[in-house]
Amino acid sequence: MPKNSKVVKRELDDEVIESVKDLLSNEDSADDAFKKSELIVDVPEEKDTDVVERSEVKDARPAWNSKLQYILAQVGFSVGLGNVWRFPYLCQKNGGGAYLLPYLILLLVIGIPLFFLELSVGQRIRRGSIGVWNYISPQLGGIGFASCVVCFFVALYYNVIIGWSLFYFSQSFQQPLPWDQCPLVKNASHTFVEPECEKSSATTYYWYREALNISTSISESGGLNWKMTICLLAAWVVVCLAMIKGIQSSGKIMYFSSLFPYVVLICFLIRALLLNGSVDGIRHMFTPELEIMLEPKVWREAAAQVFFALGLGFGGVIAFSSYNKRDNNCHFDAILVSFINFFTSILATLVVFAVLGFKANVINEKCIAENSEMIIKLVKMGNISQDIIPHHINFSAITAEDYDLIYDIIQKVKEEEFPALHLNACQIEDELNKAVQGTGLAFIAFTEAMTHFPASPFWSVMFFLMLVNLGLGSMFGTIEGIITPVVDTFKVRKEILTVICCLLAFCIGLIFVQRSGNYFVTMFDDYSATLPLLIVVILENIAVSFVYGIDKFMEDLKDMLGFTPNRYYYYMWKYISPLMLLSLLIASIVNMGLSPPGYNAWMEDKASEKFLSYPTWGMVICISLMVLAILPIPVVFIIRRCNLIDDSSGNLASVTYKRGRVLKEPVNLEGDDASLIHGKISSEMSSPNFGKNIYRKQSGSPTLDTAPNGRYGIGYLMADMPDMPESDL
Repeated sequence: MPKNSKVVKRELDDEVIESVKDLLSNEDSADDAFKKSELIVDVPEEKDTDVVERSEVKDARPAWNSKLQYILAQVGFSVGLGNVWRFPYLCQKNGGGAYLLPYLILLLVIGIPLFFLELSVGQRIRRGSIGVWNYISPQLGGIGFASCVVCFFVALYYNVIIGWSLFYFSQSFQQPLPWDQCPLVKNASHTFVEPECEKSSATTYYWYREALNISTSISESGGLNWKMTICLLAAWVVVCLAMIKGIQSSGKIMYFSSLFPYVVLICFLIRALLLNGSVDGIRHMFTPELEIMLEPKVWREAAAQVFFALGLGFGGVIAFSSYNKRDNNCHFDAILVSFINFFTSILATLVVFAVLGFKANVINEKCIAENSEMIIKLVKMGNISQDIIPHHINFSAITAEDYDLIYDIIQKVKEEEFPALHLNACQIEDELNKAVQGTGLAFIAFTEAMTHFPASPFWSVMFFLMLVNLGLGSMFGTIEGIITPVVDTFKVRKEILTVICCLLAFCIGLIFVQRSGNYFVTMFDDYSATLPLLIVVILENIAVSFVYGIDKFMEDLKDMLGFTPNRYYYYMWKYISPLMLLSLLIASIVNMGLSPPGYNAWMEDKASEKFLSYPTWGMVICISLMVLAILPIPVVFIIRRCNLIDDSSGNLASVTYKRGRVLKEPVNLEGDDASLIHGKISSEMSSPNFGKNIYRKQSGSPTLDTAPNGRYGIGYLMADMPDMPESDL
C-alpha cells in the first residue's frame, strides 16, 4: 500500500468517503463526520449507485424517539375527521355491510401499495416531498411543489373545522347544554319560541344561528364572526406551538392526540350499547344490500375514500417516514397503519349508528305518543270506530309493535279517507335512513343525540375534545407536508418558517370565519384537493414505476429492507394501480362535470337549506384552486426540460439535478464571500482538473447553522459536472 494512503487513513480516523457519489449518498449522515477533518476523493468513473446507508457515520437528521411515536404520528395523520363523519355516511348510503367488501378490495389494490410506495421513497431518500421527487426525476419535481400547495389549501379550511370543535367544546361545560332547547323571545306582550328554531330544531338553530351566524348566500359576507375568529386563532396557535420544533415537539403530543380518540370512541360505544335503540341502529347499518355493490358509483366512492383516508399525495406520509432509519421495515408499517385506519372507520361507524339508533328510538317514541293521542281524539270524534281497536291495546303505555298493528288496521279500514287523518307510520328505519355526513352529523345529528344522554355535558366535552384531537393529528401531518420539503430544499429555519406559515394561513383563513365562511369551506373542500391529489399520486406512481424504473426500485427496497417485497407490489405499481387511479380520475372529472357547482345555503325565513349555484366570481375561484394546485407540475417540467433558468450570476452555488443525484456546482466563488455563506474556505473549491482531485476541509472552518431537518447547509463539495443542465429549482 502506498505511504500516502496510510497517512490519509490516519487523518480520517477510518472515516473515508471514497467518491463524490458516496458522499451524495450520505448527505444526511456526513454532517458530524465533517466536523473533523475529511478527505473527498473524486473518482472520474464509477458504477451508478443509489442512496447508501453508512451506519458508522452518525446521522444528523432528526429522528423519531421510538417506533411507537412514529406509528402514532402516521395513524394520527391518516385517521381524521373523515373516518368519523364520512365513512359511516358512505357505508349507509352504499349498501350497509356490503360496502365494506369493495372498500377492503380497493384498500388492498390502491391503498396499501401506494401507501407503501410513499413510505418507501420517504425513508429511502430521507427528504420531504420536493426533495424526493427531485431525486426520482427532476423534470417531475413539480409533484413535490404541488403537494405543498394542496397541503396549504387543505390546512386553511381544515383548521377552521378544529376551530368550530373548539367553540362547541368551550360551550359544553353547561347544564343543560345551550343547544338543548329552543331559545325564547320576549316582546312587550308575550314570550314565544324563536320562529327559526321552531321550524327546524334546537341543534340545527344553534349551529346555523348561534355558532356560525350564517348569511343567506356566499355573496353576502356579513362581516367577521368574532367568536369563530378567536377559535380559529386558538387553533392556529396550538398547531404552531406543536409544530415549531418539528417532530421533536409534535411527536410527544402524538401520544395524546392519536390515542385519546380511541378512548372516547370505545367509551361512546359502551355507553351507546346500554341505550334503547342502539342495536337497531347497528343492525340497520350492517344489513347488506348486495345488489348495490354492482353499481359503479359505489366503487368510485369507495376508491376515493380509501385514497383520502390514508392521506396519499399530501406529502405528510413522505415527511414523517423521512425521519426513520433506512433499515426500518416500512412494509410492515404500511400494512399496520392501513388496517388500523380501516378498523378505526369500522369502530367509528359502530359508534355513530349506535348513537343515531338511540336518537331514532327517542324520536320514534315521541312520534308514537303524538299519533296515539291523535288516534284517541279521532275515536272520540267518531272518525274511527272503537271496535277496530284491539282490546289489549293500552294507549297510555303503547309499544312500537302495538302502534304498528293499529296503524295497519286503520290504513286497511279507512283506505280512501286515510290520507286525511294525517297519521304517521313512525318507523325507526325512516329516521335511520336520513343520511347525514360532515358537519351535519357532528354538529347537528350527533349533538342532538347527546342531549338525550344522562350527564350530557360530560359526553359533549368528550366528543368535541375527540374531534379536536382527530383534527390536530391530521393537521400535524398536513403542516409537516409543507414545512419539511421547504426546509429541506431552501434551508430556512424551521421555527421561523412554521410561524410565518401559520400566521399567513390564519390571515387567509379569515375568509372562513365570515358569516358566509361555511360556504367557502364547502368550496375549498370540493375543489382544492380532490383532482389535484389524484393527479399528484398518479404522477408519483408513474415516476417510480416508469421513470425511475420499477426493477431498480424493487432492488432498492431489497437493499433497504433486507428482503424482497412480494411480487404482488411489482404488478400493482406497474399495471393495476395506475389504471385504477386513471379510472378514478376520469370518473371524478365526469362526476364533477355532471354535478352542478354550488352549495347549500341556509334560508333564515324558511329555516331550511336551499341549493344555490356559485356566482361567476365563485366559479373563477373554484377553477383557480384546481389550476394553482396543479400548476407547479407543468411549470417545473418546462423549466427543467428547456433549461429556462440558468444561474450564471457567479455569487451562489447553483443546484444541478440529474436522475438520482443532486449536485452543488460552485460557480465563480473565487474572491467571493459566498464561500463563507456555504461554510467553505478557498481550499474546498473544486479544481478544474477532473482526474483524482482531493479536496481538504479543515477542522474549524466556518459552517452554517443547519436547519433541524433540512438539506443542511454544511457546504458539501461536489465535483463540477459541466454536462448536466442547471436549474435553480
